[in-house]
Amino acid sequence: MVIIILTLINKSLWSITIVLLIFSGLYFTWRLKFIQFRIKNMFKGFKSRESSVASPFKVLMLTLGARIGIGSLAGVALAIYIGGPGTVFWLWISTIIVASNAYVESYLGVLFHEKHDGFNRGGPSYYIDKGLNNKSLAKIYSIIVLITYILGFLTIQANTIAKSFQNFNNSNPLVIGILLAIISGFVIIRGTKGIIDVSSKIMPFIGILYIAVSIYVLGNNLDKLPDIFRLIITGAFDFKSVGMGILTPFIIGFQRGIFSNEAGVGSGAIAASTVDNDDARGQGMIQVAGIYFTTLVLCTITAFMVLLSNYQEINLENINGIELTQYAFNYHLGNYGGIILMITIFIFAFSTIISGYYYGETSFKYLKRDATNKEIMILKIITLTLLIGGSIANSLFLWNLVDIFIAIMGMINIYAIFKLRSKVK
Repeated sequence: MVIIILTLINKSLWSITIVLLIFSGLYFTWRLKFIQFRIKNMFKGFKSRESSVASPFKVLMLTLGARIGIGSLAGVALAIYIGGPGTVFWLWISTIIVASNAYVESYLGVLFHEKHDGFNRGGPSYYIDKGLNNKSLAKIYSIIVLITYILGFLTIQANTIAKSFQNFNNSNPLVIGILLAIISGFVIIRGTKGIIDVSSKIMPFIGILYIAVSIYVLGNNLDKLPDIFRLIITGAFDFKSVGMGILTPFIIGFQRGIFSNEAGVGSGAIAASTVDNDDARGQGMIQVAGIYFTTLVLCTITAFMVLLSNYQEINLENINGIELTQYAFNYHLGNYGGIILMITIFIFAFSTIISGYYYGETSFKYLKRDATNKEIMILKIITLTLLIGGSIANSLFLWNLVDIFIAIMGMINIYAIFKLRSKVK
């Protein structure tokens, strides 16, 4: 009953959020003269001090660590399972439209960031406060980020890792959750520098590995790719498809696209603001490149891996989505596929946990500017405890809970960036 109620709330809120995201995306696309299509400008921002602790490259890795995670592996598979292949098309379209939102929020994040404990910190709470002079709304946004990431986003990562190991070798989910909390604790205990350093080292490695394996599989199925494209396009415009016809793949595609790349909800601006320079334009363009890589590359190859398998044969309850991706990897690569995916899942989810914790800590430090080391330590302990609880929680409950709060984050952030539109160049 609780899940049914959450699902209804989820769909209602996302119906509103999608309209706002599309409107703002189209508006900023036009106002900024199609900024998201200026591919060659996306890499100019990397010229600044790459050896620094919070260089543009390292900050991009921190952002990708939060964005990629399970949304690129489990989320897109879940979208196909619920809404059909047509969701992939709307996932592509949503990414291109909302890319301009990612530029704007990252631009504003850098424009209004401020020094705290030796690092720049910023994001929607800061530009709502300093740009709109609305401290109450800024605090509400920070509270929602704390709930969304510490309570929801991170527990989904733990849940997915635990389910993956359980499906792979029948491991005890609680034991996996405890081990994950211990490993995560070693990183977040080191603070911002430790989180940035680890993210910048593991993200390039695992990204290259996942793409290389996927290209190998797609290369072995080149003759089937035209049929997959046809299936995606026809499914996107099939008025007789599951649920509410075309609205089902449309809404789910947009929802999962936003979930994976987070463009427009403001969280990416939290990481972008960490950069140790004031190049707002450069950081904005880098973040556009980041969401393209997350959704148009990683989510797409995951979707193709699933669609090239016999995923329709699976009938699951309390589905997380990762079960379909595991099935696809085993289908294409046998036992090796399961091992490769286990490594990928763990590192992607782990990177999201440490990056998501950083978002939560930044929001907490905005709410309590004079936070003591003891209070930050309590936040870390709560985070690690929730990771353990998330490993044995109900998957559908977690997905719905996080989706609801992300929708609320999106509403607040779109309002803020639209009100501050005159500040963006």
